[in-house]
Amino acid sequence: MKNTQEKRNAFHALHQSGCFVMPNPWDQGSARALEQMGFKALASTSAGLCWSRGHADGHLGLEQTLEHLQQLAAFTSLPVNADFESGFADNAEGVYRNVLRATETGVAGLSIEDSTGNPDAPLRPLEESLERLQAAREAIDASGSKVLLTGRAEHFFVGMPDLDDCLHRLQAYAKAGADCLYAPGIRTREQITAVIGAVAPKPVNVLIGWDSDLSVAELESLGVRRISVGGALARAAWNGFLQAARQIAEQGRFDALGQGTPAKELNERFADS
Repeated sequence: MKNTQEKRNAFHALHQSGCFVMPNPWDQGSARALEQMGFKALASTSAGLCWSRGHADGHLGLEQTLEHLQQLAAFTSLPVNADFESGFADNAEGVYRNVLRATETGVAGLSIEDSTGNPDAPLRPLEESLERLQAAREAIDASGSKVLLTGRAEHFFVGMPDLDDCLHRLQAYAKAGADCLYAPGIRTREQITAVIGAVAPKPVNVLIGWDSDLSVAELESLGVRRISVGGALARAAWNGFLQAARQIAEQGRFDALGQGTPAKELNERFADS
């Protein structure tokens, strides 16, 4: 098992060249399975965590999130990037305090969003967003840790697909100290290359959480450095569970249970956990 500093060094190295996939587990078992498949890094998913606790996305607080991050980071030998939402605070001072605590969980990276959670005003003003991102940067620096900071522009996730403003914000976040930039929800090759060009030479994360004809090889050729899947793996797992449970509840039949992964395979996979 690598120590925290080794994980953080490895995570930074992954961002220097090439392209890597950083899938999103939601608990220790899914993290272990992904590690066994040969992935080089993992990322938490706020949505997957919330669903596993019986809540809608965005409805778990700071303490539960920190506990989850600490458990995830301790359980895997891979670097873990934290989905730290918007910092779990109303102001920049709170973001600073909370990011400082997040660096103590053992994560190798974390992201800060510029969304508000308010459908009437889904994006924070740029000045406020910059203050919050700079607070996160200052907290990481003050901790003396090598945690990689990702700045997120949420336009395409909150129903405001203004690419020009998205690019403007990402450039501002890069200048404010973000090590990696991320615009979740962009889908086209043109959008992806526009983001990469706007913040070059800093690395870009692209989310693929839906059926897509884009392959890892093509995304790498476009200049993407990092690929994540958000809550998509959790949704796939829930799909299998709900289909099988609905068949029992609505039809009184058990056919779908035969499609599950055999217990023998799962026991063998986790035998050394």
